[in-house]
Amino acid sequence: MPLARPGRAAVLLAAGSLLLAGCGDSKSTTAKAAVTLGNCGHEVRVEASPQHAVSLNQGTTEILLSLGLADRLAGTATWTDPVMKGLAKANAKVPRIADNNPSFERVLDAEPDFVAASFVSTLGKGGVATREQFEKLGVPTYVSPSDCAGKDNSGDGDGARAKALGIDTVYGEVHDLATVFGVKERGDKLVASLQRRMAKATRGIHASDVSLLYWFANSESPYMAGCCGAPGIITRALGAKNVFDDTHEEWPQINWETVAERDPDVLVIGDLTRQSQTAESAARKIAFLESNPVTRNMDAVRHKRYVLLSGQAMNPTIRTVEGVEQVAARLREFGLVK
Repeated sequence: MPLARPGRAAVLLAAGSLLLAGCGDSKSTTAKAAVTLGNCGHEVRVEASPQHAVSLNQGTTEILLSLGLADRLAGTATWTDPVMKGLAKANAKVPRIADNNPSFERVLDAEPDFVAASFVSTLGKGGVATREQFEKLGVPTYVSPSDCAGKDNSGDGDGARAKALGIDTVYGEVHDLATVFGVKERGDKLVASLQRRMAKATRGIHASDVSLLYWFANSESPYMAGCCGAPGIITRALGAKNVFDDTHEEWPQINWETVAERDPDVLVIGDLTRQSQTAESAARKIAFLESNPVTRNMDAVRHKRYVLLSGQAMNPTIRTVEGVEQVAARLREFGLVK
């Protein structure tokens, strides 16, 4: 019985492609010529603009919703935060097939004609399914280039970066998805808007004397940001310093004694709504910091210099721009920059 589902999905996908090519309804008019692009070592070929896509991570979902593509999404999955401001109405139209990683069969039940993910691990061994499994069924896949550009994901952790990630890679993802879905002008407008926001948030700010620490999750063995992922984008945009910029691991787990020794000026804290780790919410993180004998005397804790960010702002997504805005605003409020 488990083997029957992929076969059924393949037949449905083939039938859907024929209908798309032969019908003259409003949705079929959005179909464009085939698109081929390189993506994380794979060649992605999309014969027609997707009409029934599934997004397996919140980051890719919020890009697609921002491009006005809610009516062309058949499902979403893996959420760490409430949906980005301004997208709630559009998001409510799209089925959420799982809060975390769905099964391969559950994705196939949505009859996707395109599958997107933010992380290599989502479409790899141990994730939802491999890209090859989807592609054998005729379903093209796409992974955010920010999770593979200059990054080694072969280890057991969250990977390591040989070079620092730039925000232009995130903009490139927007352009890629806009091209695949045949809405290039919308992609151009979205990127231009993000660029304007970045310029406004960082205008005149000089934080070279400010040290930051980014804590994503877990209180027993906390995940802190290394030099070169999304927190690195935020740090470099503000001219500040990450106290753990001496590690290229994406999210190394670091003991609290080492954290206290580094004694950052400001703690940037992930405020997550998921429940997969300890101390997910900012409230739980702050309660831990202020009660733990190792951390409660840190300068940032004593002065309550906390910046609360969504998990998506701390991952390489369009919300990393939101992270730049929020950290910059709080540094000004703390009087650490002009």
